[in-house]
Amino acid sequence: MADSMMSKAATMEIPINSNGDSRNLAEDDSLEQAAKIQWRLREKDLQQVMVSGPNLNETSIVSGGYGGTTEGIIPTSSIKGSNMHHGSSNSSMTADEATRGVAVEKFDIVKKWGLNTYKCTKQMISERFGRGSRTVDLELEAQIEVLRETKRKYENVLHLARALTNHFYSMVQTQHALGDTFADLSQKSPELRDEFEYNAETQKLLCKNGETLLGAINFFVSSINTLVNKTMEDTLMTIKMYENARLEFDAYRADLEELNMGPRDAVTMARIEAAQQQYQIHKDKYERLRSDVIIKLKFLEENKVKVMHKQLLLFHNAISAYFAGNQQQLEQTLKQFNIKLKPPGADKPSWLEEQ
Repeated sequence: MADSMMSKAATMEIPINSNGDSRNLAEDDSLEQAAKIQWRLREKDLQQVMVSGPNLNETSIVSGGYGGTTEGIIPTSSIKGSNMHHGSSNSSMTADEATRGVAVEKFDIVKKWGLNTYKCTKQMISERFGRGSRTVDLELEAQIEVLRETKRKYENVLHLARALTNHFYSMVQTQHALGDTFADLSQKSPELRDEFEYNAETQKLLCKNGETLLGAINFFVSSINTLVNKTMEDTLMTIKMYENARLEFDAYRADLEELNMGPRDAVTMARIEAAQQQYQIHKDKYERLRSDVIIKLKFLEENKVKVMHKQLLLFHNAISAYFAGNQQQLEQTLKQFNIKLKPPGADKPSWLEEQ
């Protein structure tokens, strides 16, 4: 009823006379009463909404302007603000716990490393100044010293063999250039053709034998390099690990002995038990590496004898055949040791050109 009256009021025309008075005062009263009724109805609806409150699960948020289409309406039931906040909070707590766990783990590693370094440094200083005792294996240490001395001597052999290879390669290259020069002069000097040809052939033969000898020396150098810088070096790395384990073992042994000399209260007994465990761990490590060093030294000695017997025989036979001018014996030596030279005229540069 109120809507019909309001609609009537909105569409009613009010004639005004020239003096500004209303023609029909009754109609004015009806309009005023209709407006008051409409306002009371709207006020009542507004109060009811404010008291009861809207149902958020049934309301909507309009993203568009007034009079827009329904495409911009977003149901608020799909928005779970509190759940999203709770989920993000749990994720944040999980990430913080993981980060804290990693930090604690790293701190423990650094702490153990620092404690171990302190003990080893203390033991090293004590040994250097003669105040601390150290575990000594006289027989094993003598073998280790022999190995180090042998490695130094073999490094000198390797250095000299490489120098010989470089010098001899230069000589072979010079002989090759000299042979080409003699051959060219034999074509341009008819009166000395035979003499130049003889010398050209001699230099070419020497160059060929020189390349064969270089192949043997290069094989010798490669084998000595493998023995010195791989086989011996691998054994020395194990020896270094063994020496570090020996130092750690003596450091924790000294720590345990020092604790055993002190009082035997509850705190000290707990520390003695922990020190005993660490002592046993480093003792097992020391004995294991000691056994590894003994085995590697044994196999290294056997391998060294086998390799050097072959390489020294090769070196002797190749050098003797070359300077004796025995080309057949020189080539036979390379076949005996399965050394293959690159045939001349190949596309790729020979190993002599790569030096």
